[in-house]
Amino acid sequence: MEYQVQNISRDNFEQCIKCTVCTVYCPLLSVNPDYPGPKQAGPDGERYRLKNPAFYDSALKYCLNCKRCEVACPSGVRIGDIIQRARIRYDRSPVKLRDRMLANTDFMGTVAGALAPVTNFMLRRRIVKQGLQAVLGIDSHRTFPAYSATTFAQQFKSLADAQKGYPRQAVYFHGCYVNYNYPALGLDLVRVLNAAGIGVRLIKGERCCGVAKIANRLTDSARADARHNIKAMQAALGADADAPVLFTGSSCAFTMRDEYPHLLEVDNSAVRSNMMLASAWLAREVERGAVKLVFKPEYTRRVTYHTSCHIQKLGWAIYSIRLLKLIPGITFVPVESQCCGIAGTYGFKKENYATSQAIGAELFDKLRRIAPDVVACDCETCKWQIEMSTGIKVENPISILAEALDFEATAAANR
Repeated sequence: MEYQVQNISRDNFEQCIKCTVCTVYCPLLSVNPDYPGPKQAGPDGERYRLKNPAFYDSALKYCLNCKRCEVACPSGVRIGDIIQRARIRYDRSPVKLRDRMLANTDFMGTVAGALAPVTNFMLRRRIVKQGLQAVLGIDSHRTFPAYSATTFAQQFKSLADAQKGYPRQAVYFHGCYVNYNYPALGLDLVRVLNAAGIGVRLIKGERCCGVAKIANRLTDSARADARHNIKAMQAALGADADAPVLFTGSSCAFTMRDEYPHLLEVDNSAVRSNMMLASAWLAREVERGAVKLVFKPEYTRRVTYHTSCHIQKLGWAIYSIRLLKLIPGITFVPVESQCCGIAGTYGFKKENYATSQAIGAELFDKLRRIAPDVVACDCETCKWQIEMSTGIKVENPISILAEALDFEATAAANR
C-alpha cells in the first residue's frame, strides 16, 4: 500500500525526512551553540508551534536566513521560510531603535547622504563607533560603507533622455546601496548596456527591496514597500512587457522574486519572470548571440568569485562566473561557496559580530591564500564584509566588465 503525505503548511515542512543535511550545511550551527539548527528550528519546531505558539523559541533570532539549508534540502522544504515566518508570527518582543535604523535604509541613506562628507568622516572615527556601540548596540569593529553626496537617481537624470534612443530597453532596480553608497556601479551598468545597444529605465519612486525590514521584523512596512515596488515596476515596464528588470544586488533580486510571495504574501507573478540579476542576464544574452562584447587586449587581472548565499539560492552564480570568463585577460581562480557571515544587518549588531566573523573566518583564510587582484561578488554586504576582514578589493562583476570593455568597439559590434 502506498502512502502519500498531505501538506497542511505552505512551506512544505511535512516533506522533511529528518536526514539532517540542512544541519550539516548550516554555517551558523558550528559557531553558535545557542542556535538549535535548521531542522529543529524549522520543520521540527513548526509541528509544535502549530499546536501551541508557546513552543516558539527566541533562539530563532540567530538564523541568518542565508537559505543554504534550503539549497541542501533534498525534499524541497522551505526551511528558512519556516523559521522567518515563525519569527514574524510569534516574536512579540519590541523592535529596537537600532534595528529600525538599520532596516530603514531609504531614510538613513537620505539623511546620511545629505551630509555625506561629515557622515563619512564621523563613521570612521573610533570614538564615534564606540558611542554607537554603547548607545545603539552597533559593534564598534564594524566598518561602514561610505555615503555618496549625490544619489545614483540624481546622477542618472543627465543620462535619461539619451536612453530613449536605444532600440532595446531594460528596467533597472538600483537598490539602496547603488543609490546612496555607490552610484558608480549603477553608472557602470548603464555604460555597459548602452554599449550593447540597450537603453535603461529606472523604476519611478522605487523603495528598498525590504530585505532589511524583513530581517528586523518590520513586516508591515516591508509589505507596504513591496506592494509599491511591484506596481512601480509594472508601470516602468509599461507596454514593453517582455523587457528585463535587472538588479546589481543579489539580495534585492532574491527578496523581490521569492520573499515577496513567500514571506510578505505580496503577489509578484505579473513581473517575477522579468526579474534577473544583471550579470546573469548579460551572460545569457551573450550566449544566445543577442549581445556582443569586445574587450581591451591589454586588460589583465587575477579574479576569484564569491558566491553570496542568496545568489546560491537563486542558482545564478554560474552565469556571473561565465560572464567573467568571457574576458580574455582574466585569470579565474575558483573558491568554494561559503557564507561570509554578515547576513545584511546581522553582522552590524554587537551581539552577532563575533558570530558573524567566526562564520566567515574559513572563507577569509582561503581568499588570503588565493590573493586575487579582486574578488568578484554580486552582493554588496558581502563586499563590505570581505573587504573589512581581508583587505582584498571586492567588485561587482558588472564593474569588472565595465573596466575590461572596449566601449567603442562593443558599440560598433552591436549596431
